[in-house]
Amino acid sequence: MDNLSDTLKKLKITAVDRTDDSLEGCLDCLLQALAQNNMETSEKIQGSGILQLFASLLVPQSSCTAKVANIIAEIAKNEFMRIPCVDAGLISPLVQLLNSKDQEVLLQTGRALGNICYDSHSLQAQLINMGVIPTLVKLLGIHCQNAALTEMCLVAFGNLAELESSKEQFASTNIAEELVKLFKKQIDHDKREMVFEVLAPLAENDAIKLQLVEAGLVECLLEIVQQKVDSDKEEDIAELKTASDLMVLLLLGDESMQKLFEGGKGNVFQRVLSWIPSNNHQLQLAGALAIANFARNDGNCIHMVDNGIVEKLMDLLDRHVEDGNVTVQHAALSALRNLAIPVINKAKMLSAGVTEAVLKFLKSEMPPVQFKLLGTLRMLIDAQAEAAEQLGKNVKLVERLVEWCEAKDHAGVMGESNRLLSALIRHSKSKDVIKTIVQSGGIKHLVTMATSEHVIMQNEALVALALIAALELGTAEKDLESAKLVQILHTLLADERSAPEIKYNSMVLICALMGSESLHKEVQDLAFLDVVSKLRSHENKSVAQQASLTEQRLAVES
Repeated sequence: MDNLSDTLKKLKITAVDRTDDSLEGCLDCLLQALAQNNMETSEKIQGSGILQLFASLLVPQSSCTAKVANIIAEIAKNEFMRIPCVDAGLISPLVQLLNSKDQEVLLQTGRALGNICYDSHSLQAQLINMGVIPTLVKLLGIHCQNAALTEMCLVAFGNLAELESSKEQFASTNIAEELVKLFKKQIDHDKREMVFEVLAPLAENDAIKLQLVEAGLVECLLEIVQQKVDSDKEEDIAELKTASDLMVLLLLGDESMQKLFEGGKGNVFQRVLSWIPSNNHQLQLAGALAIANFARNDGNCIHMVDNGIVEKLMDLLDRHVEDGNVTVQHAALSALRNLAIPVINKAKMLSAGVTEAVLKFLKSEMPPVQFKLLGTLRMLIDAQAEAAEQLGKNVKLVERLVEWCEAKDHAGVMGESNRLLSALIRHSKSKDVIKTIVQSGGIKHLVTMATSEHVIMQNEALVALALIAALELGTAEKDLESAKLVQILHTLLADERSAPEIKYNSMVLICALMGSESLHKEVQDLAFLDVVSKLRSHENKSVAQQASLTEQRLAVES
């Protein structure tokens, strides 16, 4: 290592004199020393103060530039050397060198920048601000025959694409076109894997999704699926998953999804349909998720339901009832839930037997499946009185809902169970449904739901409770009392933050509760008149009118 000290001293002199031959000799010695013991050599370099000189050696026209960049790349493999490299002002001259025509200089420069900025979001953001993304994309296009340079660009893209700030810059280049071109040329699994690793984070951006679709990525992905679907090889199974996952990701953008749907006639849509009856779980999953993504507007949903998609999804669910694949169950239920949103589809899906197919999963212990099952049923019964009554009289279902209303660990399941309980009453307006819910202990949950932080849920609860009070007050009286409904209504009316519709429906409910002697007494004891009379001057006309009516009712009854 004494030789190293001599080399460093000599390098200081030659770096100033710029005698290229001696300089080159010194740089070769340094590279050799780094190859033998990188960490120790790096420490010596840092201690010698020579890093500051490197910035002046990074010039395009020098024959030593590639070696200097190579040394920087090597020392920056050590975490402790990265900040000193930044402090020595190396980033700016390195970024300038990305405009070089020399492939070796480009390669070593890319390595140096990559290693200095490794794992540092702030340094990577600095590179993005310095405009490296368009430069690197251009390099990929020019030097696509150079495997080492291509790999360097891909590694850089992979790191930079993780930063949100990079996406806009990437979207303004022709990165999609270049990556798809590169992807088509790769025969080797590992090389394709590298391209995939860049495509996945980039495809999270909607503008880039569309560019990738237009550049023909989907056709490449479908081809991979076709090639790998019957293979047992581990790497083929992994690639099939990556390709089908990426396909689903592309469908998350509204424009890219609509472009691929092509009015339901598109080749891509047809191919994805064929995945659903497949025997491959990964393809079944991707197929169901793709349908859920296509089902993001009414037009697509109506077209798909008219063309038999519901039967395909029900067949798929049937194959996963006993010890089924949870992710496939979740995806198929997501698709059915989305398809049930347009009013015109509800009756068709009900008569196709979707509720029966969905109820088979009532025994599932998996919260994601429970959540989608509840959402699907709630969508199906919206304004469908007969279906709501049928489900609301199903004791097994109502008991399960009441149980899930207490699923404190799973807020989504808890919220959806409450909303479905309320929906069964609101859409059926049936005495039998109310009796079933009272007998199963569901009233207390509806009362609690009226205190939810979400106005929409509060409202749904209050409307359901008003129907209970109007249709079956005697049956529900005790439960309403023990759930402290009257106190809750008083709080809602007194709270200035309560939304107008909450105040309005609370007063409607107060009037409906007057038919019960015990609840009437509670209303009188709580001095509701004071709170209600204040609301007569409320800025919302409906609230003010309802306050006048409620005040009269309270005055007459007192």
